[in-house]
Amino acid sequence: MQNDYSLLMEQALIEAKKGLEMGEVPIGAVLAGPDGEIVAKSCNQPIYLKDPTAHAEILTLRKAGEAYKNYRLMDTTLIVTIEPCAMCMGAALNARIARLVFGIFDPKAGAAGSLYNLAGDNRFNHRIEVISGIMEKECKDLLQDFFRVRRIEKER
Repeated sequence: MQNDYSLLMEQALIEAKKGLEMGEVPIGAVLAGPDGEIVAKSCNQPIYLKDPTAHAEILTLRKAGEAYKNYRLMDTTLIVTIEPCAMCMGAALNARIARLVFGIFDPKAGAAGSLYNLAGDNRFNHRIEVISGIMEKECKDLLQDFFRVRRIEKER
């Protein structure tokens, strides 16, 4: 099954690179249906859209809701290059996705095991299966390169 997730993560990385080209933090997300086919995908766009909620996950969930004509995205898998924040995990929980797959943990804002674990919190009426570390090196390298370049540009 990890090979299937790798193929989907490759698509999330393509989305992340689109965000990079737009000057955004390179984070990409893909939502796959029960059959593994991609339903929706997006990259981070809060700067471009002037919208603090325009994270890759949120935009992907919105597109998927339109595709399914429903806000419930049952039996779907959300694939993201980095562990989602609390806002994005809240949206994933409300959408009732079945599974979250991500590349790297985010110790500063992650809400699927790092800083918080909303996916497994028994106080919610829905839990999300979490699978981490898919294409970890590629996801990590993309983000680290982005922030390295930003630091160099700031020093100039």
